[in-house]
Amino acid sequence: MTLAFSRPFWPLFLHIFGAMTTFGVILTAVVLSVVAWRRPDAVFLRRATFTTLLVSIPCFVVLRVFAQVILDDEDFAKDPAWVGFGFLATDAGLLVLLASIGCAWWWVRSGKPVAGRIVAALSSIYLLLLTIAMLAMSGKWG
Repeated sequence: MTLAFSRPFWPLFLHIFGAMTTFGVILTAVVLSVVAWRRPDAVFLRRATFTTLLVSIPCFVVLRVFAQVILDDEDFAKDPAWVGFGFLATDAGLLVLLASIGCAWWWVRSGKPVAGRIVAALSSIYLLLLTIAMLAMSGKWG
């Protein structure tokens, strides 16, 4: 608590806000994609999944930009392990997120159920990465 109090308020607030909204949007995309590939006739669910994944991009940008602002303001002699987990979740997670968006677009255009399963799997992987990063940030591993 003291560590969070000693930092500037807005960069930390916006980083956490971006992280929470990214997590919530990806969780919504996972739920929508699982429901949508179980109901192949529900075209609106496929479109909602794609739109939800598109909404995650601005949330991701807010998360990443303000994480970098906080990292630049701090004076770490050596990057702690929790910073490494954060970089892993954002850098590798961006590739997973973009692949998920691409597969969601394919799913909307073709309607193939395999695309929905891929979207659900990729979104779940990204959700797992975000969860690990959140646990690392909250516990300050290393």
